[in-house]
Amino acid sequence: MTRLDPLAGPLLLASHNAGKLREFRDLLGPFGFEVISAADKGLPEPDETGTTFEENARLKAVAGATASGLVALSDDSGICVEALGGDPGIYSARWAGASKDFAQAMRNVEEKLQSAGATNPERRRAFFVCVLSLAQPDGSTHEFRGEVHGTVVWPPRGTLGFGYDPFFLPDGETRTFGEMSAEEKHSWKPGQEKALSHRAKAFQLFADAALWTSPG
Repeated sequence: MTRLDPLAGPLLLASHNAGKLREFRDLLGPFGFEVISAADKGLPEPDETGTTFEENARLKAVAGATASGLVALSDDSGICVEALGGDPGIYSARWAGASKDFAQAMRNVEEKLQSAGATNPERRRAFFVCVLSLAQPDGSTHEFRGEVHGTVVWPPRGTLGFGYDPFFLPDGETRTFGEMSAEEKHSWKPGQEKALSHRAKAFQLFADAALWTSPG
């Protein structure tokens, strides 16, 4: 496994998404790092022009690291529905429109599934993807990919989490991500084996590769 150079805070979270920032901070909390968001630094959001999760995560992390002079961590994530050929995929946020209306985005996905005749669980298979990118100010990067598989449900269930969480039932669970607390959804802390969510799985790979040092 590739090992990263020792990291010491502060660490820039290259995201403006409030839900993601909460999850980043929850997952980074055990490491004791000072974390600063791109919004805190007043950094602009770069255009996501990549064609893969890896490309989009990398360009956001590199933009944050270059602009701030800090080590930056970013992610690109989305839900891929098999009956829709993997859509919304990297365009998951765009399906929510400029207003970030994920209730409407879930309705849009459901309408397409109904049109495709995907009404039973076997036809409603989906998976969440999260790719983390860690960028140094010199532009070097490392990427870590996590996936969690399951089915999409209708109507959505739960008010926790964010994005498509109420729409997704992970394999082996009876509750959607929208019905789970952040701790239940991630189900992982350093030193533990199990990681449930796609973001937690990516963070587990990230933590396994990192040589962590305590700031200060």
